[in-house]
Amino acid sequence: MEPVVDSHAHVHFERLADDLVGVLDRARAAGIAAIVNVGTSPAENGRVAELAERESMLYAAVGFHPHIAAEVKAVDWPVLEELAGRPRVVALGEFGLDLHYKRSPEEVQRDVFTQGIRLAIGRNLPLIIHSREAADATIDVLDHAAGGRMPRGVLHCYTGGPEFARDMLARGFYVSYSGVVTFKNAGEVREAAKITPLERLLVETDSPYCAPVPLRGKLNEPANVIHVIRFLADLYGLAEDDVRRITTRNAAHLFGLPIQAGGPCLAYPIRTSLYVNVTNACSNRCTFCPRSTGEMVVKGHDLVLPREPTAAELVQALIDAAVETYDEVVFCGFGEPTLRLDVVKEVAGTVKSRWRKKTRLNTNGHGSAIAGRDITPELAGLIDAVSVSLDAPDAATYEKLCRPTIPNAFAATCEFLRACKGCIPKVRATAVALPGLDLEAVRRVAEKDLGVAFEVRAYNVVG
Repeated sequence: MEPVVDSHAHVHFERLADDLVGVLDRARAAGIAAIVNVGTSPAENGRVAELAERESMLYAAVGFHPHIAAEVKAVDWPVLEELAGRPRVVALGEFGLDLHYKRSPEEVQRDVFTQGIRLAIGRNLPLIIHSREAADATIDVLDHAAGGRMPRGVLHCYTGGPEFARDMLARGFYVSYSGVVTFKNAGEVREAAKITPLERLLVETDSPYCAPVPLRGKLNEPANVIHVIRFLADLYGLAEDDVRRITTRNAAHLFGLPIQAGGPCLAYPIRTSLYVNVTNACSNRCTFCPRSTGEMVVKGHDLVLPREPTAAELVQALIDAAVETYDEVVFCGFGEPTLRLDVVKEVAGTVKSRWRKKTRLNTNGHGSAIAGRDITPELAGLIDAVSVSLDAPDAATYEKLCRPTIPNAFAATCEFLRACKGCIPKVRATAVALPGLDLEAVRRVAEKDLGVAFEVRAYNVVG
């Protein structure tokens, strides 16, 4: 079971503090590795920081909630700055705007929010933002206060629609979903979750508030973040462990938490498949590939390899990952697996002879061109399915989008697909839904010209 981070809770609030030992014990039993406990006022922040120093599971965020903005005095800011320097304080917040209740005047909220933004930038700490019925105002304050340098941070307990989420994502923020996403009437929030890249996704309880379905209306606590994770897993078509791993890695990265989250993976699970990280070398330099930014992470797995793994190492990785519990083994990674054809064949042979598992090859379709021979007969009996990234309807478009390192790459890809039909039981071509790409033209090439199945892959979604 993968560990979990509740990225926003208030366990110091009276209703949870009275049973803090029980709250933390239940969190541990649910697999919670860390809780970011968030202060909201000058009176709370010192206590939040002290609790984090006493309880190893807790980390602190300190700030001034927009509800109490009118109560913040000049003398409170130096105290906040001192607390922000403590090692267990991992964020500033929650700061922001709440135009639903308006318990403090909007202009006062804006002023406190502005100071919080500038403090986060100055201290290089992530900023936790509260925004309720204040999307446009939040963007306005951020853009003016940042002065060209946007803070890093998270929009917590998201309750808006996809447009506000897009605006915040475009500014580099994470978006955190609470039990609200599980509510029957939260369709807009779910639409926002669908367009949130997994690399920017966090989960939280905001406890003692926002208890998720099936506990709605009850006292919330960190252990209940599991219900949010399970809901999001269903929404994304992922396994629960996938969302646990993804959100834990994201939280560890944003808040600097010392939680084991990632590391080079030779075998990595996604849903019910086990993927084999064969190589980081590639025969394409696609304009849309995340590796161009150096972010070689798939569903929370770090796929950067310090060196090329041997076949024996990959087999051992499959053993360590309990390959027998998965539906199929996929030869993939952040590279072109047929650049290491002999390794693929050796490992696939072991998978077939030892575990009798289904196998799939995800490829650019350059294997035969790389080898200088038709390799498809060599894959027969070892590979049950092949998925080829066609990605264009013609050679000119392919060269522009995929920037191959081999000559006549589009023709080679098409020829590989034709050859696979006679050797591999299941063959499909795929294309990424890039803005401006004529997907129907790619579909016609795949289905009519090449006679293979065709599937569209979502843009900016890997794995």
